[in-house]
Amino acid sequence: MSHLFETWRHVFKLDPDRELSDQDLDAICLSGSDAILVGGSSGVTYDNTVDLMSRIRRYELPCAQEVSTLDSVVPGFDLYLIPMILNTDRAEWITGHHRAGLESFGEVIPWDMLAAEGYIVLNPDSTVAHLTGAQAEIDAAAAAACARMADKLMRLPIVYVEYSGMYGDLELVREVRRVTGEASVFYGGGIRDYGTALAAAEAADTVVVGNIVYDDLKAALDTVRGVRSAKSPT
Repeated sequence: MSHLFETWRHVFKLDPDRELSDQDLDAICLSGSDAILVGGSSGVTYDNTVDLMSRIRRYELPCAQEVSTLDSVVPGFDLYLIPMILNTDRAEWITGHHRAGLESFGEVIPWDMLAAEGYIVLNPDSTVAHLTGAQAEIDAAAAAACARMADKLMRLPIVYVEYSGMYGDLELVREVRRVTGEASVFYGGGIRDYGTALAAAEAADTVVVGNIVYDDLKAALDTVRGVRSAKSPT
């Protein structure tokens, strides 16, 4: 089965809990990025998510929601990404919250619009690491084992290497992609300009750009050009 995200090379991730002007949103949505991903680790609600989605929907590019809480799920996105944290021993972040969601909404879930993400969280100081109890200080071999688990055992369509605000170890990312077969490898963390975007795009299938949008819009827009200039990872 093919997935909407398989052709994405560059994605902007926008946080419903952060302010973004209409002018800046216009520049982002017309930048040439392949998609917009809506989500965040904290402060995400139904109201701020539906507000951001309605603003993005004026543009033609695909718009996906990364689901962080059940009460923030908003109908109308093109795709829903469901994170499963692979490097934690807290079961609620692997299957617990997911089972609760299925108990409540299993009969009405549009399965053809869902994709599960096998998250490898690698910044120990990040909000997502603290929230999920991720064992973030792992080496490339352990990260590769997580990737194999996602790709081979769990058959997840996405392996997401998440450095969450910190520019990561691209050799680790390359190792993750080397051992991953069918799944697409997403990279997120510390992409701040043309050069960091280009380098990450040569290590991962998809580069997710987030925080720099709110800190330096011009640099954020340059990341699109960086990804477009990159050779595809091998």
